[in-house]
Amino acid sequence: MVRSLTRNGTVKTMSKFAGLLIDFERRNVTKNISISDVRRLSKEGRLQEALQILGITESSIDSSYAYVCLLQGCIKKKALAEGRLIHGHINGTGFMLDRLIGNALITLYVKCGNLVDACRVFNQMSERDVCSWTVMISAYAKNGFPQEALVLFHQMRRTGIEANQFTFASVLPACASLGSLEVGIEIHEAIRRSGFQSDGFVANALVDMYAKCGSIENARNVFDKISEPDKVSWTTMVAGYVQAGKLHEAVEVFQQIPRKDVFSSTAMISGYAQNGFVDEALKLFEEMPQRDVALWNAMIAGLAQSGHGEEALRIFQEMQLAGVRPNSKTFASVLPACGNVAALKQGMEIHGGLIRSGLESAVIVASALVDMYAKCGDIDKARELFDRMGQRDILSWTVMIAAYAQNGCGMHALRLFQQMQLEGAKPDSKTFASVLPACANLAALEQGMEIHEKVIRSGVESDFVVVNALIDMYGKCGCINKARGLFDKMHQRDVVSWTAIIASYAMHGYGDEALTLFEEMKHSGVSPNHVTLVCVLSACCHAGLVEDAYRYFNHISAFYHITPTMEHYSCMVDVLGRAGRLDEAHNFINQMPITPNADVWSCLLGACRIYNNIELGECVAKHLFQLNPKNAAPYVLLSNMYAEAGKWDDVEMVRQMMRDRGVIKTPGCSWIEVNKQVYAFLVRDKSNPQMERIYTELERLSQEMKVAGYVPDTKFVLNDVEEEQKEQILFHHSEKLAIAFGLLNTVPGTTLRVIKNLRICGDCHSAIKFISRIAEREIIVRDANRYHHFKAGQCSCGDYW
Repeated sequence: MVRSLTRNGTVKTMSKFAGLLIDFERRNVTKNISISDVRRLSKEGRLQEALQILGITESSIDSSYAYVCLLQGCIKKKALAEGRLIHGHINGTGFMLDRLIGNALITLYVKCGNLVDACRVFNQMSERDVCSWTVMISAYAKNGFPQEALVLFHQMRRTGIEANQFTFASVLPACASLGSLEVGIEIHEAIRRSGFQSDGFVANALVDMYAKCGSIENARNVFDKISEPDKVSWTTMVAGYVQAGKLHEAVEVFQQIPRKDVFSSTAMISGYAQNGFVDEALKLFEEMPQRDVALWNAMIAGLAQSGHGEEALRIFQEMQLAGVRPNSKTFASVLPACGNVAALKQGMEIHGGLIRSGLESAVIVASALVDMYAKCGDIDKARELFDRMGQRDILSWTVMIAAYAQNGCGMHALRLFQQMQLEGAKPDSKTFASVLPACANLAALEQGMEIHEKVIRSGVESDFVVVNALIDMYGKCGCINKARGLFDKMHQRDVVSWTAIIASYAMHGYGDEALTLFEEMKHSGVSPNHVTLVCVLSACCHAGLVEDAYRYFNHISAFYHITPTMEHYSCMVDVLGRAGRLDEAHNFINQMPITPNADVWSCLLGACRIYNNIELGECVAKHLFQLNPKNAAPYVLLSNMYAEAGKWDDVEMVRQMMRDRGVIKTPGCSWIEVNKQVYAFLVRDKSNPQMERIYTELERLSQEMKVAGYVPDTKFVLNDVEEEQKEQILFHHSEKLAIAFGLLNTVPGTTLRVIKNLRICGDCHSAIKFISRIAEREIIVRDANRYHHFKAGQCSCGDYW
C-alpha cells in the first residue's frame, strides 16, 4: 500500500497519510468506528482526522460510503494531493471502483482541472449513471473540448441512459461553442420530449445556445416562455441581442429588467461600446454605484473591440487610479487596444508591468501580448514570445497564425497551422477563420479545400465567421461558383456574409452581379457598412460603371449615414481614372473635403500611366514624392511613362532621384500553388531547381505563340536595349515563369492560379491569352488591381484593367 501511495502523492503528504493508514490498519479499529464520524469530519474539512478512522472495513458498502464522504471533503477543498492519496489507497486495497466512488473521483479531478485523470477513471468504471456522463460532458464543454462533449452525449444516449436537466444544461454550451445550430435544435427536441423545457437551467442554456448560434429569434422564443426569468435569463438575452448586433432590442430587454445588477449592466455596457455608442456606455458605466473588475473589463474590452483604442487606454489608467487591481482578463482586453492604435510604447510599458506582477506567463495574457506586438508591426517579437510560452492553448496558436496571415506572411501561417496539428492541438472555429485568409491571400486553393474538409469534420461548417472566411477564400482563389454555393446555403446572413460575396464578384469584374447582390442585401434588411460600400464602388470600377459609381457614392452619406472614408474617395478616383476621365478625377480630388492621401493620388497616377498622360502624371507624382518620398511606386510609374514615350534622359533622371533618396524598387514576384505547396518566382529567377526546364518550356511556348500571331510588345521593357534583348526580358517576367512551372508540374486540364504582387503588364496579359489557348488551360491571375480569367485566348477583364 505504501508503494500505491508513493505513486499517487507528494512525498511529504504521502509519508504523513501513509503512516496514519498503516497505523490504523495495524490496530484494525475500524470495525468499531462509526462511518458517520468520517462523514462529519469530511464535511468539516478535517481530512487528516477522517482518514485516521477510515482503515479497512469488512463491509464494502460501509467502506464505499466512507471513501465517498472523504472524497467529498477533498472536492469541497479542491484538495487534489489528498484526493490522489485516497485514490491510491482504493487501488492498493483492491477495492472495487463502484459507481459512487467513481463519480466522486471524476468530480474531484474535474474540479481540480485534471481532465486526463477524470477521463481515465470514467473509462475504468464498469457501471456508469447519468451523473457520471453529465460530469464528463460538462468537463469537456467547459475546458475547450466541445466536440468531445457532443460525442460523449451521443454515446450516453446510445447506451440507453436518459439525460436529465443537468445533462442538457451541460451539453448545450458545447453546441454554442461550435455554432452547431442543427445539433442544438435536435437537443432542444429531446428536451421537449423529456419534459425539461421549463427548467430554469435548461431554458437559460437554450437561450444562450440559440443566441451564440446566430438564431436570436429562437433565443427570444425560449426566453418569452420562461415564467419567471432570473438574472441569468435577463443577462443572457441582453448579451444575445448584443452579439447579434441588435442593440435596440438589447436596450428594450435591459430596460425591462426589474432589478438590474452588475451582470446585466456589464452586458449592456459591452453592447453599447461594441456598437460604437461610447457615450451611452460611459454614462451607464458612470452610473454604477459599485464597479468590480468585471465591469471595468467590459468597458475596456468594448471600447477596444469597437475601435476606440485610445479611450480604452484612458479607462485602463482610470481603473488603476481607482485602486482596482487588473486581472489577466483586463490585460487581455487592454493589450488589443494598444495593438489597434499601434501604441507600441504603451504596450511595452504594460508588458513591463506584467513581468513585474508575474502575470506574463498566463496563457490568455501571453496570447494578447503576441497579438499586440504583431499588430504594432513587430512580428519577430510576437514569434519570440510565442516560442517562449511554456503552455499554449488553442487561442495562442490562433493568435500567432492570425498575426502571420494579417502581416502578409501566409506561408508562415500555413506552416504554423500544420505544426499546431502535429503537436496535438485541435483547431476551432476561430483558428479556421484565421488560417483561411492565408490561403486566400496566396490563392492556395488546394490547401484551402483541405482546411474546408477539416472544418466539416470538426462540425463548425455552420459557424458564421468560418463560412464568411470560406466564401472569401474561394472568391480570392477564383472559385466564384463555390463561394456563391456556400453563400446560398446560409440560413442567415450578416453584413460580413453579404460583403464577402459582393467583394468576390467585384474583384473578378462581375460588376452587374455584384450590384444585383447589393440590392438584394438591402431588401433583406441588412444595412451595409463602409467596407460593403467600398466593394460596391470597386465593382463599378472594374466593370467601368461610372454613373453607377457616382450614384452609390452620393448615397453613402445621404442614405446610409456613413461618412465617406479615404477608401471611398480612392475608389471614385480609380473609377474615373480607369474610364479615361483624368481631368474629372483630378478635379474630384481637388474638391475632396478631406486631405487626399497617397492612395488617392496613386490611383490617379496609375490612370495617367494607362493613358500615357505625362503632363498630369508629373503633377501627380510630385504630390506623392512629398507625401512619401521613400515609396518606390510613384518613381517607377513615372519612369515607366517616360520609358514608354522613349524619353530615356527623363528615365535616368528619375532613377538618379531614387538613388539619391535611397529608394529601392519592389521586385516583381509571382506565386503559384502546385500539389499543396506554394512556389515563388522573381523576375529572371534562377533559384528553382527546375529553372532550366522552365526556360526551355517558355522558349517552346514563344515559338508556338508567334506562329499563332503573338507579337511581343516591347514598349513594356523599360530599358534602352536592343529589340532582341527586350524580347528576352519580357519572357523572364515572374508570372510567365510561374505559369511555365505550373504547366510542367500539373496534369493537362488543371487550372493554374497565379498571384502577382504588381500590375500585370500589357505584354504578359497578351501572352497569357495565347498560352491559355495553346495549352488548353484556364489560367487565373490575380495582380495588384484585379483578377484575370484567361481561357481559350480570352480574358474576363475584356482588356480593361
